[in-house]
Amino acid sequence: MNFKELGINEEIIKVLKKSGITTPTQIQQESIQFVRSGRDVIAEAQTGTGKTLAFLLPIFENLWGKTDTVQALILTPTRELAIQITEQANKLKEAKDINILAAYGGKDIDGQLRKLKGNIHLIIATPGRLLDHIKRKAVDLSKLKTFVLDEADQMLLMGFKNEVESIMKETSKKRQILCFSATMDSQVKKLAYRYMKDPVVVSVKKSQEITLDNIKQEVVETTDRNKQDALCKVLDEDNPFMSIIFCRTKRRADDLEEALHKRGYNCEKLHGDLIQSKREKVMKAFRNAEIQYLIATDVAARGLDVTGVGHIYNYDIPENAEGYIHRIGRTGRAGEEGYTCLFIDPKNKRDLEEIERAIKYKIPRRSL
Repeated sequence: MNFKELGINEEIIKVLKKSGITTPTQIQQESIQFVRSGRDVIAEAQTGTGKTLAFLLPIFENLWGKTDTVQALILTPTRELAIQITEQANKLKEAKDINILAAYGGKDIDGQLRKLKGNIHLIIATPGRLLDHIKRKAVDLSKLKTFVLDEADQMLLMGFKNEVESIMKETSKKRQILCFSATMDSQVKKLAYRYMKDPVVVSVKKSQEITLDNIKQEVVETTDRNKQDALCKVLDEDNPFMSIIFCRTKRRADDLEEALHKRGYNCEKLHGDLIQSKREKVMKAFRNAEIQYLIATDVAARGLDVTGVGHIYNYDIPENAEGYIHRIGRTGRAGEEGYTCLFIDPKNKRDLEEIERAIKYKIPRRSL
């Protein structure tokens, strides 16, 4: 199936071709027509499956630029994700004259308020900042046609349930709701079904099946004291083109970045305590392959979809098997080979066994 058969117009197809996108992914094939027809949709899809375009393309088809009302709202849990969705939406603007506002914390609120005085058709926002605009009466969602909850599971995990419900109350009862989530747990379902009308449920293969086939996985057994040396040995042996190193906390990411800088590695950290302009600068530099090693926490890297990441290093073990799958799914994309290395100390043995049970695979040990 191609984009034309999904009802996407020629101008948008031309814009997609410029970015090298010619064939719709599974989630796009299965959800675009439902979204276009106005149905409520619950879609379960991991990062890296093309889910952003699965809702952006039909929204662009349905948006009408000759009105001064907000027609579509995309709500997302993190600034990084809001930035990424906005970048994709701005590319599609070439094909259709639509006014877009990105509303997230850390960005100049007065600039956003000025922009809101114009006619905005599509808002891409994080919950806190959007509620701020609603309280200031700067945003009117009463004529909203489509409401997208992106990364709904993460939204609830980060404690945004009340904010989401407050925003929902500001919208028209007739609006279409699209709920996209990496996991469809009971909390997400509860939230979705409370507000949705007879939703279509779309689910694509889990990332275990998508990614683990072409990712070589290894474990390095070390101690917390020797972990830094072990990591540096591995980095020197592998010398990857681009890689992400995952740390458990912001503090761990800070310490590791400082240590690697001292040793001469080309690295930058990415976490929630950095000021917004710095985060954007780091993400842009990493996308442009100017940074070899991105040292990130899970929340900061959520939704960070960068092509060309060949290696993932788990400096700290993730909280659970799902976290492991989510992290390593950032490599081995689109049929490319990927590599991932997990560093564990003796106290992580049980966590590792849980991960191995979940992925039904005994991860080989790497000797240094």
